[in-house]
Amino acid sequence: MGEGGFAKLFQKRSFFHFAQKYQPLGSGETEEEALDCKTLDVSRNLLNIHRRADSPNTASGTSEVLQTFTRTHEECELKIIEQEKEVTVLPPKDACKCHKEDLAKALNVDLQTGLPEFSVLQRRLKHGWNEFSVENTEPIWKKYLDQFKNPLILLLLASALVSVITKEYEDAVSIAMAVLIVVTVAFIQEYRSEKSLEELNKLVPPECNCLREGKLQHLLARELVPGDIVYLSVGDRVPADLRLIEVTDLLVDESSFTGEAEPCNKTDGVLLEAGDITTLSNIVFMGTLVRYGKGKGIVIGTGENSQFGEVFKMMQAEETPKTPLQKNMDRLGKQLTLFSFGIIGLIMLIGWLQGKHLLSMFTIGVSLAVAAIPEGLPIVVTVTLVLGVLRMAKKRVIVKKLPIVETLGCCNVICSDKTGTLTANEMTVTRLVTSDGFQAEVSGVGYSGEGDVYLLPSKEILKQFSNVSVGKLVEAGCVVNNAIIRKNSVIGQPTEGALIALAMKMELADIKDIYVRKKEIPFSSEQKWMAVKCTLKNQDQEDIYFMKGAFEEVIQYCTLYNSSGISLSLTPQQKAIYQQEEKRMGSSGLRVLALASGPELGKLTFLGLVGIIDPPRAGVREAVQVLSESGVSVKMITGDALETAVAIGQNIGLCNGKLKAMSGEELDQLAEAELSSTVKNVSIFFRTSPKHKLKIIKALQRAGAVVSMTGDGVNDAVALKSADIGIAMGQAGTDVSKEAANMILVDDDFSTVMNAIEEGKGIFYNIKNFVRFQLSTSISALSLITLSTVLNLPNPLNAMQILWINIIMDGPPAQSLGVEPVDRDTIKQPPRCITDTILSKSLILKIFMSAIIIISGTLFVFWKENPKSGITPRTTTMTFTCFVFFDLFNALTCRSQTKLILEIGFFRNRMFLYSVLGSFLGQLAVIYIPPLQKVFQTENLGVLDLLFLTGLASSVFVVSEFIKLCEKRCCRPKHTKGCHN
Repeated sequence: MGEGGFAKLFQKRSFFHFAQKYQPLGSGETEEEALDCKTLDVSRNLLNIHRRADSPNTASGTSEVLQTFTRTHEECELKIIEQEKEVTVLPPKDACKCHKEDLAKALNVDLQTGLPEFSVLQRRLKHGWNEFSVENTEPIWKKYLDQFKNPLILLLLASALVSVITKEYEDAVSIAMAVLIVVTVAFIQEYRSEKSLEELNKLVPPECNCLREGKLQHLLARELVPGDIVYLSVGDRVPADLRLIEVTDLLVDESSFTGEAEPCNKTDGVLLEAGDITTLSNIVFMGTLVRYGKGKGIVIGTGENSQFGEVFKMMQAEETPKTPLQKNMDRLGKQLTLFSFGIIGLIMLIGWLQGKHLLSMFTIGVSLAVAAIPEGLPIVVTVTLVLGVLRMAKKRVIVKKLPIVETLGCCNVICSDKTGTLTANEMTVTRLVTSDGFQAEVSGVGYSGEGDVYLLPSKEILKQFSNVSVGKLVEAGCVVNNAIIRKNSVIGQPTEGALIALAMKMELADIKDIYVRKKEIPFSSEQKWMAVKCTLKNQDQEDIYFMKGAFEEVIQYCTLYNSSGISLSLTPQQKAIYQQEEKRMGSSGLRVLALASGPELGKLTFLGLVGIIDPPRAGVREAVQVLSESGVSVKMITGDALETAVAIGQNIGLCNGKLKAMSGEELDQLAEAELSSTVKNVSIFFRTSPKHKLKIIKALQRAGAVVSMTGDGVNDAVALKSADIGIAMGQAGTDVSKEAANMILVDDDFSTVMNAIEEGKGIFYNIKNFVRFQLSTSISALSLITLSTVLNLPNPLNAMQILWINIIMDGPPAQSLGVEPVDRDTIKQPPRCITDTILSKSLILKIFMSAIIIISGTLFVFWKENPKSGITPRTTTMTFTCFVFFDLFNALTCRSQTKLILEIGFFRNRMFLYSVLGSFLGQLAVIYIPPLQKVFQTENLGVLDLLFLTGLASSVFVVSEFIKLCEKRCCRPKHTKGCHN
């Protein structure tokens, strides 16, 4: 075997490859480092032995060499494996206090060459892939079967079984079909909404730049392990939690994670103390975005061990709460079950007292109980919710779970994230103050350039240099700038983008093109300013500097101030005025930049101040006002500073300007019971983390509130899932927030929440209207049959007539009540109490009142038309028609529980109008068409008969409308009080 072949044999061994790459760290030689050196020495000695082995005994010498090498290799490899097992992830608060050399030693990595492949494999075995694994704990079929646990569904299935036993197969099939439709629709909606955990993976970038074995490699982000060295540049999403070891002007957008609108300036220095995650300037977190500069960092946390992993674990632990409608339907199912057993017991008791056969009485009782159950109710609820969802879709709101639409009617607290939700997450200049005292305000939000600059107090619109002082201030902001606006979005720093957008509004966006930039002094956190050295194109003039930055730094370089284009000497009094103005602007939540220009850095002319903020979205103030007037409390939860949060809160009119604020740190100090009573009175929560947001939601829910949460970032995802209603932004929202939410505002328009709440309130009222109509009709029909059975009277209705009544009861007139348009005054009503049931006491009284009127009127007609000789076709026709007319008038009054028919209008619900008209014409066909007369055993009625029946049947409508009128006049305070938690 030649020397080359022997070397190749060594290189095939993993440890030989490893030993070549894994060099000792630092000057002090540890035990592990000595082991590496020894291994290299052994390898060299083995090669020297091989060179001397040029005799017939070469084969035996080679064998001995290989055995020695293998033994050494295995021992060293075991040692290295043990060493790799000791490498653990570092919490950000610990890593930020480590020097990079100490960190490298703790993570066993060479800062110059990165990790070797052997270490990567060992670490991946321990720490796993850099991704989130979602366990699918329940199979699809089990999720489908879970839908049948609804008490009302179980009751309907029981009634279908009884129908099969009593050989009423048509009823059994219709009930079973209704159940399958409802269950399937609910399952599809729920299944589609359970993807929130998988969507976290979308935030992990697919690729990154990583240093391994001395080479910069392009890897999949999922391959990273603790100790890897990652390179970052503009536009990169951070692939894991990193401790920065080198930075160059690095700005990272952490808004989706912390709520801070402004990108964070990052450093590579050691921090003496670790505050909350927003203060860790030498740490970057997975999923955040590099806005500017470049950097290099060591991976300290991957997958579930990252800060995103904390959010992931919290989301796994959270369960979406049941909606008030689901709870109400469960309660209604139980109430109807008790009602059914009550009917069966009553019939059997009466039969036993009369000495009748108990089995036959039980059969009659069961049949009546089955008939009493409104099998059309689940369908009406589902159809009503689906129509609500479709109406919301037209208003650019996507609803992912059907019952959520109705839940909005109960919502009495809206917790909203600030950045990207109440505001557009687009930094915008709103205020200008020039060095010679001119003040201007700026309209328009974002980077589109739409809006104007108004001189105060005259409100004159300024363009270009119509006001020299304002023009020079805007010009400087445009020139000392590296941002680019493309397709209404900024590439670069958002604050610089705001200055470019300001120049666009002043028609000065192209002014930077007349200058040639010679030099740039970049911004740094230490100097707090940026400057560029320029000269005018095609002109032989002296150089000019433009500077922007913090006022206290920029003013030190100024000796003059601008007054209408003329430079005057800067006095201490002028400086004091500017400082006072800067403090005033800062206290109103604005980020203040000072601008200056001049021939030398020490002899600049002060131009003025620019106030920048992430302003409220259009329509937010009006929406907050309407919501407050209707009894819905709006609370702002943000990771931003107090001053900025209060400024936005006052701007949008939170609590009519009477703001009470609380920080995340203060939240942590409160006990659970104290927190529940305190959060109700707080309107702004600032410097909050995802854990704080969850804590606030839970505290409000414990206090009895139905909470809606609106947000757009990853930091909102846990709160969105745990809230009763999670609402995400469609355009600005992250994939995680959109999947965790129940509703998505497609156009990011906060004001559409009002439409959703209005829709939710209307849907619950429609369901109550349907329940009132169906139960009053079914009780009336059952009572007629029960009375005739118990009192041994002839049956006033035959089987076909009862079937026709059942069609009206469950058919179009009933279904059309579920699509009654939302009342225009609904949004003004306070949120309904979560404890309100569908079958409230007042509704039960109205049901029995209507049933008594229908039963009394029908029995009166039956008695009046019943000759002594026995029942005739006229008797059943009059009784049957009377009952149907009663049904139609009852449906008319059931369109609203509180408003008169004249207030809601006859023609507003066209579907109801067509349904009632169709039912009326159908009844006339049953009476007058000969083939149907034979089937239904009816005969012709005279015009006077029809007029008499119409007048009598209208009594149920007249009495109901009169009761509504009395309630409106006598019980007004009771109806307007509402429910406040």
